[in-house]
Amino acid sequence: MVTVEKVRNDRLLRALARQPVDTTPVWIMRQAGRYLPEYRKVRAEAGSFTKLYRTPELACKVTLQPLERYPLDAAILFSDILTVPDAMGLGLEFTEGEGPRFARPVRSTRDILRLNVPDPEEELGYVMAAMRLIRSELSGRVPLIGFAGSPWTLATYMVEGHSSSNFRHIKGLMLQLPAEMHRLLKVVADAVASYLNAQILAGAQAIMIFDTWGGVLTSRDYLEFSLQYMRQIIDSLIREHDGQKVPVILYTKGGGAWLEEMAQSRCDAIGIDWTLDLGVARQRVGHQVSLQGNLDPCVLYANPERIRKEVGDVLASFGVGNGHVFNLGHGIHPQVNPDHVAALVDAVHELSHPYHE
Repeated sequence: MVTVEKVRNDRLLRALARQPVDTTPVWIMRQAGRYLPEYRKVRAEAGSFTKLYRTPELACKVTLQPLERYPLDAAILFSDILTVPDAMGLGLEFTEGEGPRFARPVRSTRDILRLNVPDPEEELGYVMAAMRLIRSELSGRVPLIGFAGSPWTLATYMVEGHSSSNFRHIKGLMLQLPAEMHRLLKVVADAVASYLNAQILAGAQAIMIFDTWGGVLTSRDYLEFSLQYMRQIIDSLIREHDGQKVPVILYTKGGGAWLEEMAQSRCDAIGIDWTLDLGVARQRVGHQVSLQGNLDPCVLYANPERIRKEVGDVLASFGVGNGHVFNLGHGIHPQVNPDHVAALVDAVHELSHPYHE
């Protein structure tokens, strides 16, 4: 158990609870990453991405780097969504220029039956150690976000064995052997729920579920094979710890068609990608949940003046009121100029005051 002082900057937690704030909170998906020269230096010293996220001291160091540069309103654990399937024995490898690859992809009923829910304090103990260290080093400065991939997204990597453009193996399994697909998703959902609860006990003050590949499904299949299992996870999570509510952010890239269903999942906030107007999203979900997003990540290639204008447009789209967490619509790109991130963060804090008076 981790017990530290009360969070001094609690804008994020208040916004997720749809409570008043003085200015819109902002954090950035992949805010600890390759666009930062200090991150690249630590990554080179580590020798590999795997060693970087598996070494608690290094994971802590890079988690804190963006907060030293920018007045962000949250930290997010530096890790990878594929830690869970890796702990299930699939042999995760990261190849430079090719991304993640599993040595033993899941392709048969026998492969599925071999899977077990890993003990998060054993097989994933390095993540919990990093979480405790980060929470201690933050010392109440800002909230710490924990995260995991959604069952559908993790299963996609597990079955395909790597990133995919056509999803032929995972969709083939889903369409030809739906019962086996559900068996796979059930064990992954159990593993994710256990993993996230361990993160909460180790110090996570908010949780985000990343459903990167949910948007490739039809509406029928999204509800059956993706959202259903995220709901199961949310229902299994510790929702209060150390006397504080632990909010849950649900993000499906390309998930604009299912906002109403997502809002009924008992999550506290929905992450919105850049393809949907934030004001339209707010009209659709009403006061059920907060919204997070949703600047197009490519805006950060523009000059600071244009970035400031685009930030203003997103804020204006959400409008006056509580329940907005500013973020990109997806992760920050490695090629972005760090000074442009500073322009974004400053613009959010400066331009959002009138929406909270």
